[in-house]
Amino acid sequence: MVWRNDSAKPFNQLTFCMKSDINKTSIWKRLRHTYRISIINEKTLSEHGHLRVSVWGGIILLAIVFLLSWLLFSLVIAFTPMRNYLPGYSGNIRHQLMEESAKIDSMGTNLELQRQYLNVITQAIAGEMPTDSIQSLDSMQIIAKEELLTTKSKNEEDFIAQYEANEKDNLQLFEAVISANTSHTNNFIAPTHGAITQTFSPTNNQYGVTISTYSSKSAVAVLDGTIIHNAYEINNTYSVIIQHAQFTSIYQGLEQPTKQIGDNVTVGQVIGLIKDQKLQFQLWQNGKPVNPQDYIVF
Repeated sequence: MVWRNDSAKPFNQLTFCMKSDINKTSIWKRLRHTYRISIINEKTLSEHGHLRVSVWGGIILLAIVFLLSWLLFSLVIAFTPMRNYLPGYSGNIRHQLMEESAKIDSMGTNLELQRQYLNVITQAIAGEMPTDSIQSLDSMQIIAKEELLTTKSKNEEDFIAQYEANEKDNLQLFEAVISANTSHTNNFIAPTHGAITQTFSPTNNQYGVTISTYSSKSAVAVLDGTIIHNAYEINNTYSVIIQHAQFTSIYQGLEQPTKQIGDNVTVGQVIGLIKDQKLQFQLWQNGKPVNPQDYIVF
């Protein structure tokens, strides 16, 4: 006897039909086909929740999450200090650090000067000043000494008159020499006393002179003018620029300026202390550098 499975042929036909239907289904319908995602308790097999989602909906959700993440990352980079770690921002942060360092150094110097000033005022009020700077004299002794010092004898008056007459002749001769060698009418004075170690040489980018002093000295204004620049330099010194009527003078190598921007200075007034006994001085006229030795007797 031979047994035959008659149900094999119908099952094969059914499988072939299902595959044909699936192949006929479009990709768009596959993407929009909805799936049910359920949350089931493993022990009781009870459903605690479900989610209906399609492939197309998942793609859209992932795209939205990606766009929101990219937008959030861009905002963090643009509005937080993290942008300083990106290439291209290091130069800007370096410039800001230099400016802040200069401001902090200037504030520290000003605080030290104010502390010294308050210390002197406190000592003066408390009567604790050094004894060699205080002289206990009554008013009658002060008046008597003032009369003694201001009263001139006959010999002193004759000597002063003769000295003034001689110096007047020397001054006229000096002014004649100055007017013959220079073509200006301004009465310049030297910014400081010392020896010139570097002369004016525009071809070698030396637009001024370098003056070396034998001790720590102060720099003074060569003419009446207004402070237009007072800044801390990278070499741990200060530079000051004074605008005069027809000239502009530049002082470089100062340890601590005594004037601020906008202050008016007179000829011979101290504008700062010289650091390392070396002052770099420049003189400009109508936007062009000129040789300071043609205008100033050092």
